[in-house]
Amino acid sequence: MATSGQSAKRQRTGGKRPAAQTRRRQHQDETGIIPVLARTVRTIENSAERGKVSPSNRTRFRVVAVLVREERARIKADPGLTDAERTKELTRLDGIATIMAKTAARDTSLIQLLTDTAPLGPAAQEVRRGMLLEAGTELSPDDLVVVTEAPIVAPEVEKQVVPQSVKQYQMSNPFLAPDFSAAQTAPTTAGRLANWELIEPLFRSFETGAGGGAATMNLPAPRSLDAPGALELMIHQARFIESARAGHRTYLLADEPGLGKTAQALLAAEATGSYPLLVVVPNVVKVNWAREVQKWTPQRVPTVVHGDGDDIDAFADVVIVNYEVLDRHVAWLSRRGFKGMVVDEAHFIKNKESQRSRNVLALSRSIRAAQPNALFVALTGTPLINQIEDFRMIWQYLGWIDDKKPLPRLMKKLEDTELSPGDPGFFAAARTAVIDMGIVRRRKQDVAADIPARRIADIPVELEGESGRSIRAAEDALVARLVERYRRLTAARPELEHEDAVRLVAAAELEESKGSESGDNVFTMVRRIGQAKATPAADYTVNLARNVGKVVFFAKHIDVMDAAERYFADAGVKTVSIRGEQTAKARTAAIDAFTNDPEVQVAVCSLLTAGVGINLQVASNVVLAELSWTNAEQTQAIDRVHRIGQELPVTAWRIIAAGTIDGRISELIDSKAGLASRALDGEAALEEAAGSVQLEALVALLGDALEPSTI
Repeated sequence: MATSGQSAKRQRTGGKRPAAQTRRRQHQDETGIIPVLARTVRTIENSAERGKVSPSNRTRFRVVAVLVREERARIKADPGLTDAERTKELTRLDGIATIMAKTAARDTSLIQLLTDTAPLGPAAQEVRRGMLLEAGTELSPDDLVVVTEAPIVAPEVEKQVVPQSVKQYQMSNPFLAPDFSAAQTAPTTAGRLANWELIEPLFRSFETGAGGGAATMNLPAPRSLDAPGALELMIHQARFIESARAGHRTYLLADEPGLGKTAQALLAAEATGSYPLLVVVPNVVKVNWAREVQKWTPQRVPTVVHGDGDDIDAFADVVIVNYEVLDRHVAWLSRRGFKGMVVDEAHFIKNKESQRSRNVLALSRSIRAAQPNALFVALTGTPLINQIEDFRMIWQYLGWIDDKKPLPRLMKKLEDTELSPGDPGFFAAARTAVIDMGIVRRRKQDVAADIPARRIADIPVELEGESGRSIRAAEDALVARLVERYRRLTAARPELEHEDAVRLVAAAELEESKGSESGDNVFTMVRRIGQAKATPAADYTVNLARNVGKVVFFAKHIDVMDAAERYFADAGVKTVSIRGEQTAKARTAAIDAFTNDPEVQVAVCSLLTAGVGINLQVASNVVLAELSWTNAEQTQAIDRVHRIGQELPVTAWRIIAAGTIDGRISELIDSKAGLASRALDGEAALEEAAGSVQLEALVALLGDALEPSTI
């Protein structure tokens, strides 16, 4: 019961407690960090009662655990508290700890978060700062700065390798000094857009803010079309390289296939001195990248990382590694001192949860931390596979955004628009700002005047696994047999000139091989190479179809066509087949489907059957999975696409098995047809018989094997 004095006091104050007393109770019970922690942990408890705790609530749970420990330590060390006040505050924290323990008992995955002492990640730092601000806590300078870049997560130790060549390089270069001369300075004050959620509006701007404009930054006019490799650039390539020379350093190069993205990336590195250069690629094209380095920048030394990297040259200018083995090399690559990085088929990293994406981001961050002015290029003809969100990981690799917001350079461009997401015109302006960060997209029709009407591009692939080893062993056996024949012949007829003896041995081998089923003669070996190339050729075709649309796939043998069609079906690519055993009606139906059905992406054609008499000009890209023995068959196949009605330049992608007789045959076909320039000009050329190419291939094999002992 209230005393008479208390009643009188309440009458004087209108029946209410004095304001000072109310404020004091609110200060004690409803302000500070403890009430914030209590409300948060009750929300998480309710979530646990309904089922599994969400990832965001797991983050909040861990932050509460950290702040409870910090607050307990602060209370115990605060000399301004009486013993009674200290006991009361600790009791309140015990209540929070009890609720957390009960919650963890419901969702046992939370138990480890109660004692986790690892540093907080970016998302947890944001949550911690929000709780402290809500509590009215005066933040320290360290609390004001949130590290939004995720820490570089070291791969599992047992997966990591350090090749011997790398150890030698590290010993010869014990100190690799970072270059901070062009370090990006973060804004010291919050800008107008600091509190806006900007990532989703930026993505949306590419859906709604196009305004009909191409997604290509302005590029300067080129000073020259000359390339270091005594080659000449196309104008669109030279403009890209001039942009890099002028100081631009981050690019999403999304040109259509056939426009020379590889050459542009390599020559941009040359123009900016971005060496050593790291190149991350799909396995099927890593050999081709080494070839392109030698072609376009012959003064630079490339090295390709295979497996554990036992045979790499760590002193090379360009290190080429495929996604599949990247996880075991991240540690030493991150310390190599790269000044540039190129990611080919960059849509491979669109899944932020995948190991390949985490590896690529870890490497890009380590390079950017040591070399703020490093060159970063993402190459892909299809930056968007399913949704606008596919941009996210590519933009993070390029350093344009982090998990939550644009990084300083992009943020400044957005601030300069003087618009916010709520203003009319923001989407168009934001899209332009992102494009100016370095998006370059040209289609064949945009630069048709720059490029030849028809051309051939070789794609060397490495034959791996048992079939690759078997083919190389068969080729070794063939070479050994040729060498033995040569020695017997020259011993019996010492008067023979070396070249004559080589040609006689090759001719005898060719004659015996006709009709033979042996696995190590030139005919069966070329067929086995074609079978081994079926999967990498189909894989390349899938990527090509997703980049440019319809593709015509040519193979010589039915089993290669069958293997390719199985691969296409597994990849979800709809195909039609044009084969010799088809009726005229079935063939017409297949051609009509390829021409008129937008869902049909690939026509799988027999090189011998479909190479004449059909029109497939709805496509402008051809894949030659197997080599023919004559240039005529190859040309006729390409002419199914390059014919009247074709409005685009045609590119034929010829799949070559690197390190095998396949490469020799391709060179001989070209030399016989006058294709040393690698482009078809449509002029008539003398056609050699197939036997001539087969003979010359054997002559070349034997000549190479004998060269050390005969010269």
